[in-house]
Amino acid sequence: MSLFLRGTLVLVVTAFAGECLEFLINMILARELGEAGLGTYMSILPTVFLIVILSSMELPISLSKFFAEKEEHFHRGMLHYAFRFAVVTTCSLLLLMVLLYMWTPLFQGYHPGIRWLVLIVIPIVSFTSITRGYFMGIHQMGKIAAANFLRKGIQLALLISIYQFLSFSTAASIFIALGTLVASEGVVFVYLIHAYILEIKGKRKDSHSNLTTAEMRKSVLSVSVPTTVLRLFHAITHAIQPFLIKWALVHSGMGALEANEHFGMLAGIALTIGFFPSFIAFSMLTVLIPTVSGKASANDHAGILKHLKQVMWMTFGYGIPAVFIYYILGDYLTETFFHSASSAYYLKLLWPYFLFHFLVFPLQAFLIGLGLVKDALVHTIWSSTFSFALIYILGSRFGMEGVIVGMNGGAVLITLLHYVTICRTLETTLWLKSAIKM
Repeated sequence: MSLFLRGTLVLVVTAFAGECLEFLINMILARELGEAGLGTYMSILPTVFLIVILSSMELPISLSKFFAEKEEHFHRGMLHYAFRFAVVTTCSLLLLMVLLYMWTPLFQGYHPGIRWLVLIVIPIVSFTSITRGYFMGIHQMGKIAAANFLRKGIQLALLISIYQFLSFSTAASIFIALGTLVASEGVVFVYLIHAYILEIKGKRKDSHSNLTTAEMRKSVLSVSVPTTVLRLFHAITHAIQPFLIKWALVHSGMGALEANEHFGMLAGIALTIGFFPSFIAFSMLTVLIPTVSGKASANDHAGILKHLKQVMWMTFGYGIPAVFIYYILGDYLTETFFHSASSAYYLKLLWPYFLFHFLVFPLQAFLIGLGLVKDALVHTIWSSTFSFALIYILGSRFGMEGVIVGMNGGAVLITLLHYVTICRTLETTLWLKSAIKM
């Protein structure tokens, strides 16, 4: 079995167990927060994730790409540089957040403890990102898989322990939900740092060479900056999207409370069920970035094309049956797990959104590995602009049905843009046949 398939299998199996835990987590949140509280929680979460992205500076991607491309004797020097880089990033971001708290109403109107949770998570994510990038780059996917499962397991255990024995207001319940998320990240931080120290101790006697600081900075920033901008744009659009959707729904004739409840059903229930199989796509993305980077540095386009074919078949192999099940058994799924039969209608309408996003994640990994991060950013801007325009225009006129058409349209567009760009770079046709005639 190839390194790519073995790494993917390890992550998929562990991620499946983790996704089951995530499903239970969302069930508990839906029950404890209610539809309105869940809508508020889902509205806060994108902003928190935006701060998490800034904290990580996409070091897992840039470092995994570096370690996959460079010989082992260059690794230690890059790790030292990465830790110095993380210290600067953490201090700068903490200072920025304190200033934002002083000058803006960020997170006001919610539980006051949420502001402290955000400050705590910044250094945790920043330093954990280094260890994630290192283990991804040297293809130790078992540790990444264990960390992902541990995070969700700890969060679920905390939620059950707290909500089972105590009762809280909606605001306090939302704070606790975010608190368990931060606490689970803290446990993962301890685990990965411990694993990293053990790994480095075993290599202390090995010879190592250092690149210049300028070379290491270029290696990190050439990937981290455009990838961070890409993720930031993605996070910003997801932070704006809840308000845009609710605004469009209000313009269609819904009341503000009703619009918030419908958004809660869409984001907290329909999207939770629909993205359940996405752990497979994320597993492929994690393995593909160092794999494609290594082959691209060796100019092995044939090997990359082989992986692209494998990814397409694997994605259609699980994606098509998944959306078929959503369409046929949508009522049963939403009623059984969330006691919300009305959400099934949204789940069924969103099948193109789910299927094409299952393709987007691994295709984005190919773009990153091929050094086409800027192309991925341009594609995201175009598709988001197109999607938001449709959401506002159609949502204001047709309600949630119009919103869903806009979401589906954006997913289809970004998938096609990614796929066509990869095919052109690999000099292959859209049917993945060589475009060069011998």
